[in-house]
Amino acid sequence: MTRAYSSDLRERVIEAIDGGLSTHKAAERFDIGVATAVRWHRAWRDHGEREARKQGPKGGGKLDAHEVFILGLVEEQPDITLVEIGERLVGERSISAVPSTIWLFFERRGITFKKRPHMPPSRNVRT
Repeated sequence: MTRAYSSDLRERVIEAIDGGLSTHKAAERFDIGVATAVRWHRAWRDHGEREARKQGPKGGGKLDAHEVFILGLVEEQPDITLVEIGERLVGERSISAVPSTIWLFFERRGITFKKRPHMPPSRNVRT
């Protein structure tokens, strides 16, 4: 995802337009799109906004409301799989979630589970 323009650039564009420069000329001077200059100036004029809004998704996920339930499942059965959690969500809460969505739920909370494959017992080898 691209990053927002600097706050300093936004300030200079707004001040230039407010000082009498047309949005087209301001966009050309600061090497930004005309629509961007129009949007920045309009946001400042109408709402007083000079800072960029937060980019990215609007926080939270569809499983946040079911946090207690999901964490309870893990506490009840520590080796439960993501697929099994998804099945329980559908069966008991009527909410469908693929394993990647459930994994993201845990990742956002800093919860990790490392499952090791079963290994055969080691042999005592004499050297």
